[in-house]
Amino acid sequence: MEKPVLVVMAAGMGSRYGGLKQIDPVGPDGEVIMDYSLYDARRAGFEKAVFVIKEENEAAFRAAVTDPLRGKMETEVVFQRLEDLPDGYAVPKSRQKPWGTAHAVLAARGVVHGPFAVINADDYYGPQAFCEIYQYLSSHPDGEQYEYTMVGYRLRNTLTENGHVARGVCRVSPEGWLEEVREHTKIFRDGKDAKFTEDDGKSWGHLPGDAVVSMNMWGFTHSFLEEAEARFPAFLDHALRENPEKGEYFLPGVVSELIAEGRARVQVLSSEDRWYGVTYKEDKPVVVQAIAEMTRAGLYPARLWE
Repeated sequence: MEKPVLVVMAAGMGSRYGGLKQIDPVGPDGEVIMDYSLYDARRAGFEKAVFVIKEENEAAFRAAVTDPLRGKMETEVVFQRLEDLPDGYAVPKSRQKPWGTAHAVLAARGVVHGPFAVINADDYYGPQAFCEIYQYLSSHPDGEQYEYTMVGYRLRNTLTENGHVARGVCRVSPEGWLEEVREHTKIFRDGKDAKFTEDDGKSWGHLPGDAVVSMNMWGFTHSFLEEAEARFPAFLDHALRENPEKGEYFLPGVVSELIAEGRARVQVLSSEDRWYGVTYKEDKPVVVQAIAEMTRAGLYPARLWE
């Protein structure tokens, strides 16, 4: 098997946060959240990272992220482009929003040739997750089914005090296999648990704090890229008809289809680590404090790449 590589989805601009949050410093020496994921990934065994970005952000991204990694980790930059569509399809004139996480991963199809992990650029996952996913990808080639994996987090460890979040809530079998991912786009903390609404607060549902959620940390064999590309036209047919400006091709949706068809199975690896992210500007001080505490405790050096 080829060694697993890391694919980092960094094309989002963070509309709720109000800027290019992927390169906003949070560490004691100007490190960004992504630096800590890359550091954890490198010491877990990942030697190459592929970054999916918007082309117009290339110069700022390289200066903040890839340039400091020279000599420490192999890197490659690819672009998520709206016009990257199958033959016969065109971007709606009013469309500005990217096509979603599955489309972002497809941007790396020309440079990823073996197993790979996928993460969000602006999420802190913790070292345990990278160790577990690297070991899984290194030892589980496809068999009769595609052998995928996902790191699941406890919902209570992923919530912010400053507004709502979107999470993929997972149903997991007693044996640890993923059965379903259900996307909820407006989840709020509610004590030790959470509540969600799908009708702008007219009604509310309850979610237990220990529910397993996906934070978009997935592990795939190369087969996923082939499947995502083959299924993209069917998504476009529906999206261009029903929601041409905002329809998104979600990575968990592709996974759910493959599970339902019996073509893939997904082992859920669990992490009890606290997830950190900057969904809103008010979240940044919390992340800065957490990173400072982990640095003082010796989990990270004060200067990551020295």
